[in-house]
Amino acid sequence: MPFEIKDKLVIAVASSALFDLSESDRVFKEKGCDAYHRYQRQKQNVALKQGVAFPFVRRLLNINKRFTGRQPIEVVLLSKNDPDTGLRVFNSIQHYGLEIIRAGFLNGKSPIKYIPAFNAALFLSANAADVKEAINAGFPAGTVLGSPLEDDPDDNELRIAFDFDGVIVDDEAEKVFQSSNIDRFHESEAQNAALPMDPGPLFKLFRHLSVVQKFDRLQERRNKDYKRFLRISIVTARSAPAHERAINTLRKWKIFVDEAFFLGGIEKRRILEVMHPHIFFDDQMAHLKSSSGKNIPSVHIPFGITNRG
Repeated sequence: MPFEIKDKLVIAVASSALFDLSESDRVFKEKGCDAYHRYQRQKQNVALKQGVAFPFVRRLLNINKRFTGRQPIEVVLLSKNDPDTGLRVFNSIQHYGLEIIRAGFLNGKSPIKYIPAFNAALFLSANAADVKEAINAGFPAGTVLGSPLEDDPDDNELRIAFDFDGVIVDDEAEKVFQSSNIDRFHESEAQNAALPMDPGPLFKLFRHLSVVQKFDRLQERRNKDYKRFLRISIVTARSAPAHERAINTLRKWKIFVDEAFFLGGIEKRRILEVMHPHIFFDDQMAHLKSSSGKNIPSVHIPFGITNRG
């Protein structure tokens, strides 16, 4: 039986996350709405170039091939285009063979209120204002950053890297750090090492991925020739003794990660350049800017104390 939408891992994407819309946006800004409509009609059979989130989405959808007769993962398009201009986006999806069959075309209106209607664990967009609106409404969302990268069709593994505080968990500990200093932060985390933290904005995504990961690991144990398709990593600025609370939180959730890096101030890009994740989620722009231009597809999660003001 197919999965009900409520049981699936659903990712909602704006066309700006999935494809490179720089040329289309230039036409809209320089020549106006009517010229934009004409341009998209003229180009409706010309596939858009791949965007920042394309490799992540392609690999995520490919996981469905591992589940015979079921589709536990779905990607839904939420676009500000109207249905007419949005035809080029759907044609581009078909051109690349992406299994995306559901979409909402909102004719300039905000897509945010429809995120829970699709049970989405994440909304991705290049529009920072839309993402901030979603986060403020309590929905999981992130802004894609950087330039589109060439997708390797022969690489079927999906590598996902998460920051910890303000992404997987809430910003409780970050508030302590921001209001005092690193010593007080470490003292607080050591005192609360056995106290699990509360879920953050991407917990639902993280939990769903962990279920798929357990299937992947089980197959690997059963078949020595089996090749894993999903690797989940944590790359955090935490270091000892603050690492213990992070590990205990994962234990409470019964979630395991393939790799965890507690860097204590070392630039995250040094690890990410070796790891080559297909997507990296972080709540702090300072960490993401240091990775820009380094072939690291990144997503900013504008959540918590570090994103106020």
